[in-house]
Amino acid sequence: MKNQLANSINLTIASFIMRWILGVLFFMAGYWKVFTLTAKAHAENFFVAAYADSWIPQWALLAGGYVIPYWELLAGLLILIGWQLRAALASVGVLLIITTYGHALATPLFDIDGHTFTRLILIVGVLILGWQHDKTTAEYWMNKR
Repeated sequence: MKNQLANSINLTIASFIMRWILGVLFFMAGYWKVFTLTAKAHAENFFVAAYADSWIPQWALLAGGYVIPYWELLAGLLILIGWQLRAALASVGVLLIITTYGHALATPLFDIDGHTFTRLILIVGVLILGWQHDKTTAEYWMNKR
């Protein structure tokens, strides 16, 4: 019984730490892109200008460049507070697929070891550990009622 309690506490701590690191990474990236850089500059500099010669239509580049900063900001916030976690984790997973494709389109031998791989491991870790063990999430407290 004592080992089960210790394991449960360890899972809560591990899930909390991984979830918060992941949430901070996405929230702060989105925050910087929305409020410091601006979504417009993000779209123009990192999407339209960077991929103008690619097969991707300009309207799609512009849309992606505008949407992604807000997507990161919202998903990061949801991960931090622990609300709608499965959807938030799946959405940042899709975001990683999109950005990995974009980087690989520009540089076919794109090095995934940086930001992408770290975030991927954190997403998978929180999914495997299960946030249900994390008593610090909004979902836990809403479902407890």
